[in-house]
Amino acid sequence: MNRIVQIEEPDTRLIKVDRAASSTNSMLSLIEWLSGDECHALDEPGLISTLGRRLRALGLPIDRLTLHLMTLHPELIGRTLAWAPGDPVEIHDREHGARQIFANSPLRKVMDSREPLVVGPGDSPHGRWQDIDIFAGRGLVQLMISPLCNADGPVSAAAFGTRRAGGFTPAEIQVLKRILPALRNTCELRVMRQVELSLLDTYVGPLTAQRILAGQIRQGEIESIEAALLLCDLRGFTEISNRLPSSSVLELLNAYFDKVIPAITREGGEVLKFMGDAVLAFFPGYDAGRSSASALIAARDILREIDRFQFGEIAVNVGIALHHGEVSYGNIGSGRRLDFTLIGPDVNLVSRIQTACGDLRVALLMSDAFRKEAQAEAVSAGWHALKGFSETVELFRLPEA
Repeated sequence: MNRIVQIEEPDTRLIKVDRAASSTNSMLSLIEWLSGDECHALDEPGLISTLGRRLRALGLPIDRLTLHLMTLHPELIGRTLAWAPGDPVEIHDREHGARQIFANSPLRKVMDSREPLVVGPGDSPHGRWQDIDIFAGRGLVQLMISPLCNADGPVSAAAFGTRRAGGFTPAEIQVLKRILPALRNTCELRVMRQVELSLLDTYVGPLTAQRILAGQIRQGEIESIEAALLLCDLRGFTEISNRLPSSSVLELLNAYFDKVIPAITREGGEVLKFMGDAVLAFFPGYDAGRSSASALIAARDILREIDRFQFGEIAVNVGIALHHGEVSYGNIGSGRRLDFTLIGPDVNLVSRIQTACGDLRVALLMSDAFRKEAQAEAVSAGWHALKGFSETVELFRLPEA
């Protein structure tokens, strides 16, 4: 017996609805991910690589994804993150002089205007983008660039590139626009976190920054620590500053600090204060011998740098005092205006030792306590009465001095 079996054709309208619903759900899932804890726990390479893979999983032809995160930093204007399928994530820290890389480009236009742009491979009235290092040689046909406008501070940007002929469809551009608010928020959190850390590190030092972020910000929160102390002073600064215009004095100070500060931080020291032309640094640590040895290495490096340094016609000389002792470290001040500082007799002593450098015309002097902790080869510079101390103090100098 013949039997006719009728096979019902699927309703194409239902298929389109299902596909649209699936696409919408995937997009909402991506937006939720950008706003959630899993995304915020990722580092920057993890963020951009996961985002790129998830965009491609949505069917978007992303062949190059870049984030241009602008920041507030004394040396860097921002950081560029770049991702492509199958490639390692690129990280480019941009110095302030690198502004020229983005000058007269659609990226710069977007950051200045705070308006998105879609640019193709040909010449654009907004400038060329194909020669920028992260886009060059990748055969990209089109870029969609969108600003990431923070509530405050510099404007960042995201760029989505494709090699597909014809570029992005209007529907694909709409998808990218839908995720931008969530992407902006997660990037803003990272930028603000980095700004917070870099500004604290710049103005108070890494150790003090950690204490501030840990909540030690109340007046009178002070603890006793043992540390090696280094005080470096520019000799004859008053006479020099009286002879030079103010702009030249500032230029001299910055050039001088560029010789002193790296030597200190390289050995694990932290600059606590700039006192005009003087630098007060400390080398904390549970091992007094190690921290003192580090301070001595830093002091020798400073002397070597200064020996080769001359500012125009001016020969620059310094006096360095070294001491190891116990200091009180923490907050002092009034109300909402506080300062992290070191206080105590040992801080006063290193200041008096530095004054003795000028009186004795010796570039470096150290206390006996420091000499013993650092196991330094040093010779006695005699016993000296130091202002504010009732007993004379024996000071030591380096043999080559």
